[in-house]
Formats: sequence, C-alpha cells, structure tokens
Amino acid sequence: MITELQVEDAARRLFEAERDRRQIRLLSLDFPEATMDDAYRVQAALVKRKVASGLAIKGWKIGLTSKAMQSALSIDIPDSGILFDDMFFEDGGTVPAGRFIQPRIEAEIAFVMKAPLAGPDISIDDVLDATDHITPALEILDTRIERMNKGTGKVRTFFDTISDNAANAGIVVGGRSAGPREADLRWIGAIVSRNGEVEETGLGAGVLDHPAKGIVWLANRLHQYGMRIEAGQIVLSGSFIRPVECRHGDRIVSDFGAFGAIRIAFA
Repeated sequence: MITELQVEDAARRLFEAERDRRQIRLLSLDFPEATMDDAYRVQAALVKRKVASGLAIKGWKIGLTSKAMQSALSIDIPDSGILFDDMFFEDGGTVPAGRFIQPRIEAEIAFVMKAPLAGPDISIDDVLDATDHITPALEILDTRIERMNKGTGKVRTFFDTISDNAANAGIVVGGRSAGPREADLRWIGAIVSRNGEVEETGLGAGVLDHPAKGIVWLANRLHQYGMRIEAGQIVLSGSFIRPVECRHGDRIVSDFGAFGAIRIAFA
C-alpha cells in the first residue's frame, strides 16, 4: 500500500498533466508494488481535485471489458472512472485542437439511469429496471500517462490506467435512444469509420457477453466503498471495439444501424 502523501502526489501530477496537456511518466515505475485499491485511491484523490476546480460529476465509465484489453494490462476484471460535465461533446461537433493529448475513440452503449442502483448482488434485471433508456455513445479516451516508457520499454499497467481516471476524456451521445428492454442489447452494434474508411465493427455482446454486466460489476464494486450509481447519471457500459486513434483533421462516424449514427470531428 502506498502512503497518503504518495496518493496525493500522484493525483496532483495527473491533474496538472491534464491541465497542461502533457504526459507524465508511468506511475507504476514510481510505485511498482501498488495495488488496485491504491489505484482507486489515486483516482479518488484526482476526482476530489477536479470537483474542487468546479467540475460536476455526471456519471461513470466502465473500461477493460474485453479479454484482449484485460490481457494487455495483466488484469482479469473491468475498471471504472468518473464522467464530468466538461467531457460532453455535441453529436456532429468538433473537438478543438489541443484539447487532448493522444485521443482515441470507442463505440459503446450508454445507460441513462432513472433510479439509484446499489449493490450488493445486483443482477442484469436490476440494471434494466433502474435504466430510463439506452443510447448510442462514443467515448473519447486520452492518456495523461505515457503508454510506454522509452527508457525502460515498460508499458502501462492497471495502476496507471485506473489512477488516470480509466483514461476517460470525453463522451458523445446521439442516434436513437430506446427502452432498456426494447432490443436485445447483445445485438446492438456499430460500424466505426474514420475519414470514410471502416476502422472497426462490433456488437454489444463483446462487452462481457451483455452490456449490462459491466454495470452489474460497477454497482457491486461501488458497494464496497459505500457508494452507488445515482438516478439521472449516465453510465458508459464498455467498448465493443478496439480503440481508434484520432488525429488532427479526422472525422469519425459510428453507424449504429437502426439506432442511428454519431459523428465527431477533430480540429
């Protein structure tokens, strides 16, 4: 376990890195023995700093829901982060140049909650009962921590990713919303194109076999800390595609078929 001073120092570095649009070196190099609980302690300290700066919490994101991403970070469960009010971009809008460091995009299903959801022993039916509607979404990822340290060749670990608010940076919602039981969420999918070329495709089943399972995991994990998902919050349930790199001038279209399309551009 790392000390409270170390937690605060790591959170400060991350806060300043996002503010200054620069990456810091891997935190896991400084804290090689840090645990997952330590990572969430750093994230909580970072969230506290962001709230103190005037930002408002709007929901949650769930990440690392695919076997491939979990394997890359030597982890066997998802992770989570916080959505803030400054992360929301309009469908069809443009991300200003310099807003992010190394942005990537993922396609997801977002759940908008109508009732609180608290563990333990949450089920998929509990999630669907507490959901007002689902809607197509894009998550914008960014990394305030280097992905790989050039000096050592070491790649980031779960400690780096979770501490860095699960690489959360932005969200775009759009398309057609639907009731949580209106369609089989496992079969809702998207075709994601960059500048007119298809980059990735995927289905909701790619998220733990059912997108609501990530929210089951989140509600049960939050119970351990005396927390819950609140009514009115939005929850990104996890990506069913690999991240797509986004460069200056890129235009992203995510076609969710019968559920419409979402567009975002990068200046």
